[in-house]
Amino acid sequence: MSDTAVASGFLQRLAVLTELGGPVVMILLAMSVTALAIVLLKTWQYFSLRLHRVEFVDRVIVLLAEGNTGDAGTLMAAQRNPIARVMESAVAARERWPEKENESLVREEVARVGARYLEGLRGQLRGLEVIGSLSPLLGLLGTVLGMIEAFRQLEAAGSRVDPALLSGGIWEALLTTAVGLAVAIPVVFALNWLERRVERFRHRMEDAVTRVFTQTQHHASPVAHRAPGRPASLAAQRADDGH
Repeated sequence: MSDTAVASGFLQRLAVLTELGGPVVMILLAMSVTALAIVLLKTWQYFSLRLHRVEFVDRVIVLLAEGNTGDAGTLMAAQRNPIARVMESAVAARERWPEKENESLVREEVARVGARYLEGLRGQLRGLEVIGSLSPLLGLLGTVLGMIEAFRQLEAAGSRVDPALLSGGIWEALLTTAVGLAVAIPVVFALNWLERRVERFRHRMEDAVTRVFTQTQHHASPVAHRAPGRPASLAAQRADDGH
């Protein structure tokens, strides 16, 4: 069977489905197309940002712990993962406010930057949540309306009741519930999968930022902390005493 025949058959079934289900099925089909577009968009966004690539974090932490902020900055700048941007903000904020008493201010600034990236990753997920929750309700509404119409026709038939009339009206009414569930189930599955990706990113981001604060330190020259006129070491002190 050719692709054209398959497409033609699919369109015919779709036309019959919309004719039997009425406007409720048309709304559900439009919601399914919207949900599919959102899932594809978010999947492309997550993979383009390389949320699964976090091996650079260990290398950045090692460079920062060694005081090599230049190479660490170059490595972070080459990454597309938003975790690198949050780590850059942590390093920059710590250099801007190096005093210990400003640590809460530094953490608030980093939390602000991280929340901005999280909001971008969660964008459009609310739409999937709405579609996943409304689809079964719309299907149920279509079923109720179909049952009302079936019993109205049964009443109009009077004494000439045809069992086929009632059974046909019932299965047509139940069709909208089936379509609603068929839309809701994959949408809820996709929503949970995307939310899990965002939640995993949040944990990795928090871990990386915490490591910036706890596993790195400022490297100051020992000479800078020596009082003026004092020798740099005990050996120098003894040499001065000997002279």
